Amino acid sequence: MKFSIVTPSYNQGHFIRTTIDSVLSQNYPDFEYLIMDGGSTDCTIDVLKSYGEAITWVSEKDGGQADAVNKGILRASGDIIGWLNSDDIYYPGTLNVVMKVFEDHPDVNVVYGHADHINYDGSFREEYYTEPWNYERLKEICYICQPTVFFRRETVIKYGLLDVDRQFAMDYDLWLRMGKGETFYYLNRKLAGKELPAGSRIISAVNN
Repeated sequence: MKFSIVTPSYNQGHFIRTTIDSVLSQNYPDFEYLIMDGGSTDCTIDVLKSYGEAITWVSEKDGGQADAVNKGILRASGDIIGWLNSDDIYYPGTLNVVMKVFEDHPDVNVVYGHADHINYDGSFREEYYTEPWNYERLKEICYICQPTVFFRRETVIKYGLLDVDRQFAMDYDLWLRMGKGETFYYLNRKLAGKELPAGSRIISAVNN
């Protein structure tokens, strides 16, 4: 099976190389990496160009982070989709361990795991609070760390793409919609690092 990894980006040139390297260094034989840039005016485009054909990218104005991720999902050709923001990273071996879950459990459509909050330099800051799967509990608190989530492409088509009217918690909204009909597989392993500093959230450009 093939992965499609989608990264939304806007003016994240000083972060995105670390993110890209964490994806390209995964020891998995079949994946595509799609970067949906919102028309960055910093050094982002130069960074993207430096990777040649190793990544696929588009730079154009969009309707925000959710719109950028949706564009990537709609372009994706893989069986399994991951969404990694341009200031987050995958840990080594993440794609292999996640794919094994999907291969061993054909009834599972969504997988999530553990993560760390990381500092600007990528160093460990604290563990991200995570709980085993329970939909009723999820309705009370979002205990799922977005970069650790992977889902089958047909699942997101079934439950709908991200809500483009949301500038915050668009991931939580998607988990709640998927969780109504799916049992998420809780993988007891650290899969990703999520940058913690305020202001690091990806905000894509908005069309005027």
